[in-house]
Amino acid sequence: MPVGALTTHLDVAQVVLYAFWIFFAILILYLRREDRREGYPLVSEPRGGTEAPGWFMIPDKKVFRLFHGGSVTSPQSVPASQKERPVKAVPTSPFGGSPLIPTGNPMLDGVGPGSWVQRSNTPDLTVEGLTRIAPMRVANDFKVDEHDRDPRGFTVIGADGVVAGTVRDIWVDRSEVTIRYLEVDVKGKRVLLPITFSKIDQGKGTVKVESILGSQFAAAPTLSSPDRVTLLEEDKIVAYYGGGTLYAEPSRQEPLL
Repeated sequence: MPVGALTTHLDVAQVVLYAFWIFFAILILYLRREDRREGYPLVSEPRGGTEAPGWFMIPDKKVFRLFHGGSVTSPQSVPASQKERPVKAVPTSPFGGSPLIPTGNPMLDGVGPGSWVQRSNTPDLTVEGLTRIAPMRVANDFKVDEHDRDPRGFTVIGADGVVAGTVRDIWVDRSEVTIRYLEVDVKGKRVLLPITFSKIDQGKGTVKVESILGSQFAAAPTLSSPDRVTLLEEDKIVAYYGGGTLYAEPSRQEPLL
């Protein structure tokens, strides 16, 4: 037999090729099972209800131990909080994937660009155990760069040019060392404005927001504690301003042409 041959009809190259095929098939099966740790059971459209792809394609439950204590099990059945949160929108047609038409206030009801995830209602923490997102009145080791104007006291203006309120504080990310939110006083009510939705004009001392109108700041989600924001509250806050990019006024929902 020639060099590398195991039998007259089988050699080392064939064995390696077959072993690779088997390994690759097992790898694909493993990855397709693992990617089902989130998002399952599936929601069936347009019939409603949930459906699972069968026990074979669902991985065994795994416990993930969180850094600051506690644990999360995945995959898991639909949480009770999600069951109690109906979708406040109806499809435009009885076909799967049809666009949804909001039935309530889409900027608050978690629809379309204003959708939010049922995250943990606890604040994100740093490695040291401090709240990761905090106002500068608490994170007093942070300062505004001396080459920039301090935005506290700046006037906040909505997309319609209406004055919404005044910046009272800056919320920083202790881990990323960056500004995350501006705290705005809207007629005595404090709301957070994501820095990514704001355009600061240092010369005029204004903060322009194009995603929502000046009158809509008062309805922005508020915090359960004045000096901390939870993961769930962050999602709702960002979703509110994101939802405004489409739902702030009726004209934004119409085609451009």
